[in-house]
Amino acid sequence: MILLKLVRAHLIIKGIVQNVSFRHHTKLKAQFFGLTGWVRNLETGEVEAVFEGPEDKVKDMIEWCKKGPMHAKVENVEIKLDKHKGEFKNFERI
Repeated sequence: MILLKLVRAHLIIKGIVQNVSFRHHTKLKAQFFGLTGWVRNLETGEVEAVFEGPEDKVKDMIEWCKKGPMHAKVENVEIKLDKHKGEFKNFERI
């Protein structure tokens, strides 16, 4: 039996990441990877996101966030890894 390691990642994504459908595409990608959590715009012009799920899928999501959708220009991604809390049922764009 193979056990998946579940993790949580909290990201702050900086650059041109608002008004380029970043949250919409993040939600679609997170759902594709089967992750739970949320994504939101910050008043500072950054995007904040929390992802929970299998470690390999969370890592794939982090790599996607480093590029973002076509019109985004990601300059930096702050990443904080944490223990999986299992507090989400799905992935929300807030």
